[in-house]
Amino acid sequence: MDTLLSIRGLTKAYPGVVANDDVSFDIGKGEIHALLGENGAGKSTLVKMIFGLVKPDAGEMVLDGAAYAPGKPSDARRSGVAMVFQHFSLFEALDVAENVALGMENPPKPRDLARQIREVSETYGLPLDPTRTVGTLSAGERQRVEIIRCLLQNPRLLIMDEPTSVLTPQEVEILFQTLNKLRSEGTSILYISHKLEEIRTLCDEATILRLGKNVGTCTPREVTARQMAELMVGSSFSTPEARAGEKGEVLLRTDTLSLPAPGAFGTPLREVSLEVRAGEVLGIGGVAGNGQDELLMALSGERLAPAGTIFFKGQDVSRIGPIGRRDAGLLSGPEERLGHAAAPNMSLTENAVLTAARREGLVQGGFIDWGKSKSFAEKVIERFDVRTPGPGTAARALSGGNLQKFVVGREILQSPDVFIVNQPTWGVDAAAAAAIRQALLDLAAKGAAIIVISQDLDELMEISDRFAALNEGRLSPARAVAELDIEKIGLMMGGAHDMEVAHVDG
Repeated sequence: MDTLLSIRGLTKAYPGVVANDDVSFDIGKGEIHALLGENGAGKSTLVKMIFGLVKPDAGEMVLDGAAYAPGKPSDARRSGVAMVFQHFSLFEALDVAENVALGMENPPKPRDLARQIREVSETYGLPLDPTRTVGTLSAGERQRVEIIRCLLQNPRLLIMDEPTSVLTPQEVEILFQTLNKLRSEGTSILYISHKLEEIRTLCDEATILRLGKNVGTCTPREVTARQMAELMVGSSFSTPEARAGEKGEVLLRTDTLSLPAPGAFGTPLREVSLEVRAGEVLGIGGVAGNGQDELLMALSGERLAPAGTIFFKGQDVSRIGPIGRRDAGLLSGPEERLGHAAAPNMSLTENAVLTAARREGLVQGGFIDWGKSKSFAEKVIERFDVRTPGPGTAARALSGGNLQKFVVGREILQSPDVFIVNQPTWGVDAAAAAAIRQALLDLAAKGAAIIVISQDLDELMEISDRFAALNEGRLSPARAVAELDIEKIGLMMGGAHDMEVAHVDG
């Protein structure tokens, strides 16, 4: 296979850490090449150098036989390199065509651009209406906007960072069909994902980074997902195991909880009723944008629901805010890491104080006990293997996966009676995901009630006792996980709640 991009000795260091250390590998023409590594391994820094967002300290790149050193993303795009980021960069109030135009150097006239979007979307099996307002699109449709914006540039190399993290199984299948079509046409794809079975299905070769170094390559189809995971972390790790035991009393119950949408493009909650018992893990699945954030905010007290009731340990807490609920033992971890779960410019110690001040006694007489606060942050870092120079590091300086480990660990170590968490292992490598899931199971084994909101169905099936699905702000009746399979779960996620109950019971 001819080489499209040759990377030789790329090195990039930041204060206290070498993100990439003499990394070399090749990407062939018409190849889907996986880039694997645990959180903090250097994947993001590497693709930022390829896309012109970061300048390497040493090393060189050769693109299709010519020296390649992009100074900025527009240089990369002109050279035929495009990137679909994990976090979409779209304006919700604008329509699809307007968003696509913003990402182009010299966009065509609106009518011509709309025609091109329709043609490309139909050609690659990604149907999209250029006149739709982005705020009304599902997460999968928003990703199509990003992909089509890239495809209109006729890229030679397409970089995709965690592209399936917000997609349903059906949308993943459509995406893979698109990527295989691009490969057949000669486009190369650099594919970053923590979902190793996807890598085995899709990718031709894989390069594995560990602590900033290239530690080897493999052909994904010829190894197991577990073997790839162990190459990434350099050691074996255990599969999460739940401890058998009787479930206790109901610790959290909602009755017909309703909440208006938070804005023009949010999702209202519609008469949500659920209960979770001591020692139980309730898994809640659903396609992104169906009320997951709204449900967590209503349960945590961040937004008070005007209709319905919430009972915590038998007491009506519907009119109590987040601080009162935390004091009583109802803790939560939101999906958005930076800005919601953690303040980006604050240190990890300061971020520990933000949610643990009262439960861990980090504030005395109105003054922060910095020694105690630092010790608590260090405890979280050690217990959850957060890769960081220390507790004084700003939250924004951590990789996404390491920050995720910190914010989840910060809540678990406060020993909640009820813990509600949205996307607990989003963007986290296989070994770290296993550790977080085990920590949740251990917390349940101690008598806590856990609600896990996640788009990772494998995760929910692995750790949940019961499963319910959110669809357009409505929650299905919860079913025992042992009674379900992927087909039934797909029906529940699609809103066929009555059909699902009848099918399971019948």
